[in-house]
Amino acid sequence: MEEKIDRQKAWDALCKYNKSDALRKHGLAVEGAMRYFAKIYNEDEDVWGIIGLLHDIDYEMYPDEHCAKSQEIMKEEEFPDSYIRAVASHGYGIVNEIKPESNAEKVLYTIDELTGLIGATALMRPSKSVMDLEVKSVKKKFKTKGFAAGVDRNVILNGCNMIDMELDKVIENTILGMRTVAEDIGL
Repeated sequence: MEEKIDRQKAWDALCKYNKSDALRKHGLAVEGAMRYFAKIYNEDEDVWGIIGLLHDIDYEMYPDEHCAKSQEIMKEEEFPDSYIRAVASHGYGIVNEIKPESNAEKVLYTIDELTGLIGATALMRPSKSVMDLEVKSVKKKFKTKGFAAGVDRNVILNGCNMIDMELDKVIENTILGMRTVAEDIGL
């Protein structure tokens, strides 16, 4: 994943295919978390961030072709194959069989759903913010199956195994990553 892409190009592409403020903010949340994890892995924050930003590029317009249509769109928008594969791999075992292999792919697979759970947990707090959110609050909501019921906890747990990191540490790092973009995502 050596090739660099201008972040503005990625943002413009995301906005072209996603008019929903919620989906754009989700992309920003995942971007923030991916950049944070890239530091932990001592890898390129810009590459990881753009992969996170673009991961749901097809979701608004093509929800039934999620992760398949993203490959077509990203090819058309002239993104490198490594970015396209990384984005597609977050659908592993859900909508495709593209197994996450690189660190960036494994982390994206792990944290995508988790950012949604963290966001929903933050909104339940008086502050409605990730800035004062603690791991134990997210963990409690994680165990409550009816809360944010659309979040697949098994994907998160499978991802934790893939990256060989305890759930608490993954939650902590994802919160810290989301804090870096808290203003942009309204949390």
